[in-house]
Amino acid sequence: MDDDFLKGAADPQGTAGAPNGDGDAWPNPKPLPADLPPVKPFDYVLLPETLQPWARDICERVQCAPDYVGVAVMAGLGSIIGRKVGIRPQAKTDWTVTTNQWGLVIGRPGVLKSPAMEAALSPLKRLAAEAVNTHDGEMADYKARSTLFKLQQESAAAEVKNKLKKGGASEAELLGSLKLDEPEIPALRRYIANDTTAAALGEMHRQNPNGLLVFRDELVSLLKSLDREDNAEARGFYLTSWNGDSPYTFDRIARGFNLHIPAVCLSLLGSTQPGRIADYIRQAVRGGSGDDGLIQRFGLLVWPDNDGAWQDVDRWPDSAAKQQANRIFTALDLLKPETIGAQQDTGYSNEPDGLPYLRFDTDAMGLFLEWRTDLENKLRSGELHPAMESHLAKYRKLVPGLALILHLANEGQGFVSEQAALQALAWAEYLESHAQRAYASITTAELAAAKAIIRRIRKGDLPKCFSSRDVWRPCWANLSDREQVADALQLLVELDWLSARTVETPGRKATVYEANPKGFNL
Repeated sequence: MDDDFLKGAADPQGTAGAPNGDGDAWPNPKPLPADLPPVKPFDYVLLPETLQPWARDICERVQCAPDYVGVAVMAGLGSIIGRKVGIRPQAKTDWTVTTNQWGLVIGRPGVLKSPAMEAALSPLKRLAAEAVNTHDGEMADYKARSTLFKLQQESAAAEVKNKLKKGGASEAELLGSLKLDEPEIPALRRYIANDTTAAALGEMHRQNPNGLLVFRDELVSLLKSLDREDNAEARGFYLTSWNGDSPYTFDRIARGFNLHIPAVCLSLLGSTQPGRIADYIRQAVRGGSGDDGLIQRFGLLVWPDNDGAWQDVDRWPDSAAKQQANRIFTALDLLKPETIGAQQDTGYSNEPDGLPYLRFDTDAMGLFLEWRTDLENKLRSGELHPAMESHLAKYRKLVPGLALILHLANEGQGFVSEQAALQALAWAEYLESHAQRAYASITTAELAAAKAIIRRIRKGDLPKCFSSRDVWRPCWANLSDREQVADALQLLVELDWLSARTVETPGRKATVYEANPKGFNL
């Protein structure tokens, strides 16, 4: 059966009766909403100019949506900048934003989400491989120094024994003989973490204070695990890590110590399927453990259309573009704040205090202020769904963070440029359309159930008057879940496809639904 009923009434004359009256008393049914709102397409100009040829080359060879590559590139850049330098979006305050980003790409199975992200993260993986090689050499040196240290300990102990036998040596002299510099175990520089516990991730972060990227191919599995009560500490850790500048302490007596991280800064990146994210968002916006803004922290959330024609592209990668990408990532990995004109506050003793930072130039500051004024008014208008309001509120951090990433990846120095600000604002406009699609998806199951109810009424499977139980008890397709059926019935009542009234039944009251004859030719 087609979906012509989405357009509204099938019987505009309404001659078949109405609730408590004749047919003319029934209102015309309103059209059902579209399945998903449209989204803005990805434009390569959103990326740093230095990386646009490389990103385009990946998308052409993989034949994937450019959105997937773009999000992975920005998340990777944000993670490698990490806590080296931040941005202060205002001219005089100390409000500082870090560049770590949370990205989530959404698409059906088989649309090449994973290959796209893997290719976009190849410069990070190259740096990680180089770090492992460097660490292997450092470990060989450490083992040699550790052996020497043990021999020095034995020699010092023997020397102290001789002094004790001879007598006359002071305690300070004896203790001084035993004080040796023990070699430290070299820490492995980590760029990417995959499947690890929050506590292990915290220890990894402690050894890598600049922060790192948590990459999970199926990200909703991680989010759902954080919903469990026994993972409350892990959830708190991840929520804190989004800030990029807040301390966190793991209080676990079983480990024998408190793991304290002065400033947690994690980037997240992963993918999921439309149905899984719709279910997760539905639960999150209904309250409970998921109503703390975790999903809203994914500013780089994209759900593109995948309707382009496929082409067989069999050619070598653009080596010049790839080398350029590797050079940019390496430069950001080695970035020294003082070389780009970053400033840093000083403490009471005139020592450096806090994160080094850049600010917008005058033109960029004006653009940001104009955009933020519009954003704050929108957030206070009362016209947004609470979940969408919470999501857009996180753009206060998203936009300046993206501007700093774009500025540095374009090899900019000093004040963050107007061009970087314009690109960041274009990202915000693009991403807002994808966020609207994601939050609209929570009604997908409800809408499918509403359509199924309409079909069942038209086929005669449901009578003109019926209860919710009459709908879900037969276990028809899309109508076996009681909660979804209840939501669908409520939607149809709101759109005047049904009326609802409460009747007295033995034991308790019940709701009876009546089909609007204008929509069903009854």
